[in-house]
Amino acid sequence: MQEPDFHGRTRVLIVGGGLGGCAAAMACTSLGVPTLLAIDPDEWLGGQLTAQAVPPDEHRWIEHQGCTRRYRLLRDSIRDFYRRYYPLTDAARAEPYLNPGGGWVSGLCCEPCVALNVLESMLAYPQMRGDLKIWRMFPIDADTGGDRIRGVLFQAPELNATFFVEADYILDATETGELLPMAGVEFVTGAESQRDTGEPHAKPEAEPHNMQAFTWCFAMGYDPDGDYVGSKPHGYDFWKAYQPPFWHAPFFSWTDVNPITLEPRRLSLFGEDGTPAMFRYRQIVNPDLYPPDRAPRPVTIVNWPQNDYFLGNLYPPAGAEKHAIDWEQARKARELSECLLYWLQTEAPRPDGGVGYKGLHLCPDIVGTTGIFGGFAQAVYVRESRRIKARFTILEQHVSAECRPGATLAEPFPDSVGVGHYRIDLHPSTGGDNYIDIATLPFQIPLGALIPVRVRNLLPACKNIGTTHITNGCYRLHPVEWNIGESAGLLAAFCVLRGVEPHQVYETPALLEAYQNLLRDQGVQLEWRF
Repeated sequence: MQEPDFHGRTRVLIVGGGLGGCAAAMACTSLGVPTLLAIDPDEWLGGQLTAQAVPPDEHRWIEHQGCTRRYRLLRDSIRDFYRRYYPLTDAARAEPYLNPGGGWVSGLCCEPCVALNVLESMLAYPQMRGDLKIWRMFPIDADTGGDRIRGVLFQAPELNATFFVEADYILDATETGELLPMAGVEFVTGAESQRDTGEPHAKPEAEPHNMQAFTWCFAMGYDPDGDYVGSKPHGYDFWKAYQPPFWHAPFFSWTDVNPITLEPRRLSLFGEDGTPAMFRYRQIVNPDLYPPDRAPRPVTIVNWPQNDYFLGNLYPPAGAEKHAIDWEQARKARELSECLLYWLQTEAPRPDGGVGYKGLHLCPDIVGTTGIFGGFAQAVYVRESRRIKARFTILEQHVSAECRPGATLAEPFPDSVGVGHYRIDLHPSTGGDNYIDIATLPFQIPLGALIPVRVRNLLPACKNIGTTHITNGCYRLHPVEWNIGESAGLLAAFCVLRGVEPHQVYETPALLEAYQNLLRDQGVQLEWRF
């Protein structure tokens, strides 16, 4: 490892400022444990909710249970922000379950910039108190010895300097699990074999480079009287003609694949012919909530089947594992999204027999990007991270409704550190697989999935826990990622204050009970209440 320009030390180091990292920081500092949160210099706090511009995918009980107290505070504060600062109608302001965007993917479709404001406010108090420092820098190496990580080396571009930060506990809250290869932590990527996991939908042989599609989302508004068509993007002719082997029509069309049945499914932009309206799918600005003279134009987030990128792998090839992602593949994902927007503006069939919606346009302010890519998210949406090899791995058999006939809940875990629910939702993969979309039962998050098989002082804090390629599909969404980060943060703080290690908490009933009591006191739900 190179000699750093500066050294520092903290009790808990959190690398990555996504939802898991933010939740972990709040959890650690709530117990007065000094914490450093290292975030990407070029991205907003909040990960998939903000920098990646993905409205929250949540389960149907979210308004009443199935998330932590802090996650509920985040949701309530977003609604209150709209009530306080936006010129809503009285009826909209009085709606207890206000959905600011009106999108049908979630009961809380909001602008990424609003979610950012709320997250920054939630993190402001521990910063003022002195328990939390937030530095903008990215990891470039780690110093390890035996089964422990001494610290992480960072590059701070604005200061043109390197920092080495030592810590008692290090939480990997990166979107890609990028600390794992840096620190020599055992990890898994891609699809496991059915021989190893016994999962009904696993591959016959392991395919480490077979992962879910990734997506470069963008914020798209509509002005029916406007013309925002620009020049044809590079690669447009390829994408216009492209048809995946498992698709029923050209990729750029109003026919896609039903994720559950795999049958053809008809779509439309605004639902004119009674088909699902894609504009309303992830709509984040709803003019109907405002007085007519103050109503904004509608805005949606385009995270659609047609801009899922699966023609290349996001993770670097063998020998380049210390790089977070393959930026060339990420660039191609953004190019696909550029091409989709151009197709929508110029060639998408309209119900009146015409083609193209010239009034569609990018909305830079909502996602905080400028220049030629203004309106595109700050970062690519990553569905599948590197995952630790854990003391316990969550399998399809634990959560699938098909695997547990007659059950109402998933496999009970006595070491639960939280709960969640979402379908096993695998998008088309870089290995050429179609959707895998399977019903699940309300599940728990087992502590064993947060404990690496060997390393003693690193914890996963987002979608890099001990799941498989299959079960990652239901543990990767917003409230579960938050819960994982919050529970990991509380575990690190618990260990600092008790002078114990996470492996000991997992293996010692008395310590596990004390830790779970702390989780309950902090508002982390450990069991479903039906």
